[in-house]
Amino acid sequence: VLENSSPAFLSLSLAPSMAVWDLSVTVEDLGSDAPPVTLSVASDLHVGGVILKLVEKTQIKRDWSDHALWWEQKQRWLLRTAWTLEKYGIHADARLVFMPQHKPLKLCLPNGITLKLRACFSNPVFQTVMGICRMLNIRHPEELSLLRPIEQKKKKKDKDSAEEIYDLTEVPLSSVSRPCLYNGMPAHFADSTQMEAIYKMLSVTQPPPAPEVIAKQYRPASVVDKAHIHGRWLDSSRCLMQQGIQENDRVWLRFKFYAFYDIEPKYDVVRLTQLYEQARWAILLEDIDCTEEEMMLFGALQYHISKVSQSEPQMLSSSAAMDDLESALQSLEVKMEGETSTASEMPKRLTLKGYKQYWFKFQDTSISYFKSKEESIGEPIQQINLKGCEVAPDVNVTAQKFLIRLLIPAPEGMNEVYLRCENQYAQWMAACRLGSKGKTLADSSFQSEIQSIRSFLAMQKTSSSSHGNVPANDESINTHSLVSPRYHKKYKTKQLTPRILDAYQNVAQLSLTDALMRFLQIWQALPDFGLSYVVVRFKGSRKDEVMGIAPNRLIRIDLGVGDVVKTWRYNNMKQWNVNWDIRQVAIEFEGNVNIAFGCVTADCKIVHEFIGGYIFMSTRSREKSDTLNEELFHKLTGGHEAL
Repeated sequence: VLENSSPAFLSLSLAPSMAVWDLSVTVEDLGSDAPPVTLSVASDLHVGGVILKLVEKTQIKRDWSDHALWWEQKQRWLLRTAWTLEKYGIHADARLVFMPQHKPLKLCLPNGITLKLRACFSNPVFQTVMGICRMLNIRHPEELSLLRPIEQKKKKKDKDSAEEIYDLTEVPLSSVSRPCLYNGMPAHFADSTQMEAIYKMLSVTQPPPAPEVIAKQYRPASVVDKAHIHGRWLDSSRCLMQQGIQENDRVWLRFKFYAFYDIEPKYDVVRLTQLYEQARWAILLEDIDCTEEEMMLFGALQYHISKVSQSEPQMLSSSAAMDDLESALQSLEVKMEGETSTASEMPKRLTLKGYKQYWFKFQDTSISYFKSKEESIGEPIQQINLKGCEVAPDVNVTAQKFLIRLLIPAPEGMNEVYLRCENQYAQWMAACRLGSKGKTLADSSFQSEIQSIRSFLAMQKTSSSSHGNVPANDESINTHSLVSPRYHKKYKTKQLTPRILDAYQNVAQLSLTDALMRFLQIWQALPDFGLSYVVVRFKGSRKDEVMGIAPNRLIRIDLGVGDVVKTWRYNNMKQWNVNWDIRQVAIEFEGNVNIAFGCVTADCKIVHEFIGGYIFMSTRSREKSDTLNEELFHKLTGGHEAL
C-alpha cells in the first residue's frame, strides 16, 4: 500500500446485449406449402448473416448465390448484405421471402414470337432489358423497354390453339457487353440445332401474316386508344417485382425510343429484323397513318423481303450505297426527287399552302420570298432562317403533290409552313435540309442529299413501262397479308395485286438488307413517325388534350379535331421537373415560355422518362458507342427516386 496516494478506480462499461427476437422468412425453394423458417436474430445482425442462418437451417445443398431477400410490405429487395436489420428498419412483423433474383419470364418480341427466359427481377428494368438484349444479341438496349401486354378476350374457338413458347431458360446469364459469336450467332445459340432454329426465328423476317391473324390483333381505334397503350410502359428505374410482375408473367419487348443509333447489319441482325417487324406491324395495324400510295410500297417491300429472305437467310450483304447506315437512318425524312443544280442561289417559284404564289430565293441558310422576280432585288416580304427548323416531305407522286413542310421555331412553340414546288423539288428539299443543320449550298453533302432524295422518290413513282420479268398477276401474292385491313374492305385482291406489283418492280433488285433499310426509311419519313401519345390536362384548362412525345419535340394536339395546337422542341427547353406530390409535369422553354400539365392515361413518370430518355439518346456519340452511361440515363429519367 502506498501512502499519500490517490485512491485508484477501475471503470468497466458493459454494453447491453442486443435483444434477440424471432424473424420469419419464407423460403421459396421449399415449396408454397412449406411453413416459414423462423430465425433467432438481433437487430445488429447484417442481411448477409440472416442469409447464412437461413441456408444452414434449410440444410439444402445447392448454389444460393442468386438468392436474395424480398421485403413484401415495403416492396423492396434487401440487396445491401452489409446493412443490418436495424438500418433497413426490419422488425419481427416483417414478411421476408428468400428467392432467386433471376426467374422465368415470357417475353413477346416485335415479330410475335414468345420466348421463355431467365430475367433479373431485382435490378431496375433498364438493367433487366440490358441483360435480355445481351442474351438475344441486340445492341443499344437503351432504345428498348418492356410494357404490359394488352389483354385480349379469347374466343371459345381459340382455346384449343395453344401458343408455342420457345424455352431459353437454360441459357447461362452473362455480364459481357457483347456475346462471343460462333458462326455469326452467340455461342449459347450454337449449342444445338434446336437453339440454332430459335436464333434463326429471331434474326430472319417472318413470312407475311395471314389476313385472319391481322384481323385478330388489337388495333387502336383512336389517339386515346394509342395513349392507353403508351401508359403500359414499365418504369425503367424500378425492378419487375416492384411493378407487380411475377414469375412466368408475360411482357412485351419493344423499341420505345425512336432514335435508332449506329445500325450495322454485320452486328445487328436481330436488332434490324425486330425493328423491321415492329415497323411492319405498326403499318398493318394502322398504328401509324400513311397514304394509299405508301401502303402499296410497304406491301411491295414486304413481298420482296419475304421472297429474298428465303435465299438470303443471314442478311449480311449490303450495297456500298448503304454502308453508312447510321447516316442513312438519320436522313430518312429526306426522300424526294428533282433536277440537279450547283447554283449558290436558287430562285424558283413555289406556292404556299394557301395557294399564294411568290418568288423564292435561297441564300446561305435562309429562304426569302418576294411578290415577283423583279422585286427580288429589294427587301423580301419575309426571310425565314432555316437553322433549327424541322424539315419533312409531304408528297404524293400520283397526284403530283410535292410539298415541303417546315416547322419554324417561334417564341411560343413552332410555326408550320408548307411550300409547294413546281419543279426542282430535290434541290429545294436538300437545301432546306442543309439549312436546318446550319449548312449552305456550298457544303460538300449537297449533291449526295439530292441523290438520296431522287433515288427514294423513284421508288414511289408509278412506272408506265413494262414489268419486265415481273408477272402481271402473281398468284403467290396474298395481297391481304401485305396491307392493312381497311384496304381489304376497299379493294378486291385482283385490284390490289397489279398495284403492289407495280410498286414491286422498283424494289425487286434490292438486297435483303437494303430492302429492310428502305422499309425503315419510308416508315421513319411518315408524318406521325415516333409519336408516343399521352392524354393530359394542361394547368388552368378544363378539357383533356393529347401530348405527342417525339424524338425531338413535344406536340400539343386538340383531342376534339386532332389538330396540332403547339410544338415545342427539346433544344429550346431550359429545364423540366415533376411535382411528385400533385403528379404534375412542368417545363420551361426559352423566351419565358412555361407549360404545366397532369397526365390522365399514364403516370407522369412515363412522360418524365420519355423526355429524359430522348435527351439521353441525343448525347450518344460514336466514340462512346460501346459504353453506355447508365448513371446519366437514370439521372435524366429516374425522377426523385434516382436522386
